[in-house]
Amino acid sequence: MSLSLTSTLKRLLSTGLMTAALSLGLLANVSAQTALRQYTVKAPDGVVLSVQETGNPQGPPVILVHGLLGSHLSWQEQLEAPDLQSMRLIAFDLRGHGQSGSPEEALPYTDGRRWAEDLRAVIEASGAKRPVIVGWSLGAAVISNYLAAHGDAHLAGIVYVGGVVELKEALIVPHPEVYRDMTSADLMTRLDAERVFLRLCFERPPEATMFQRLLANAALASFDMQKSVHRMSVDAASGLRRVRKPMLQIYGERDALVRAEASAQRARELNPSIETLFYAETGHAPFVEQTQRFNKDLAAFVTKVQADR
Repeated sequence: MSLSLTSTLKRLLSTGLMTAALSLGLLANVSAQTALRQYTVKAPDGVVLSVQETGNPQGPPVILVHGLLGSHLSWQEQLEAPDLQSMRLIAFDLRGHGQSGSPEEALPYTDGRRWAEDLRAVIEASGAKRPVIVGWSLGAAVISNYLAAHGDAHLAGIVYVGGVVELKEALIVPHPEVYRDMTSADLMTRLDAERVFLRLCFERPPEATMFQRLLANAALASFDMQKSVHRMSVDAASGLRRVRKPMLQIYGERDALVRAEASAQRARELNPSIETLFYAETGHAPFVEQTQRFNKDLAAFVTKVQADR
């Protein structure tokens, strides 16, 4: 083999190894950014809240607030999404849910201000500066109570997804048998009702493994919470009227739990500046049923509010 050919082969081999090393380095960096980071935060009334983070610790912070019978696992399609990993994604389990503490009395669940203080505690303990906060279903009510108590001065923007604006009959689809059985003392009855409730969350249910995981997650929710949360105080009238930052609400047109059009209209009555998107052929969980579209809309909103800062 000639000397020139040998040199050429060495250069090619060296270049290939360098490219592979760089690729592995980039992959390791992405992996380090997306690795789940877990810690706890204590609410003012002593409830311990479980917090999980992924994404870029230096990126724009986004705090994800799940709904009834959920947890941070509700946001799996966002926490693991490659196209959102430039953000600092923070999810926490609400009181009475997931790995967070579960008080045994009714007041810690009926007093909406306590849920608001949970969110404030997570914002402060995480050190998130001017986050976008995203609330699904009951999570939107939690944010409304936060806004009523603290305003939006420390936020960059707000997103409601299938948001519970107010716990009123005009805005909630009635399922009296389901909600009755979810508070049954009989375990089988309660678990069957939770399965029905979870199925109502979707026009198009997720794949079987994810659905089963979410179902197991629902079964972890506090019985005391489920008996009391329907009486939770929600001060959307004060909260949404205080909003001056950009706000987006997203509803599925086939939402079986929240009256989408009526809820969106009520929110706009309280604050006409709210932008609204409706997803066709979609139920109560647009971020699961139309993950790609939702992630794109969320990323666009976060980019916009960061540019407006």
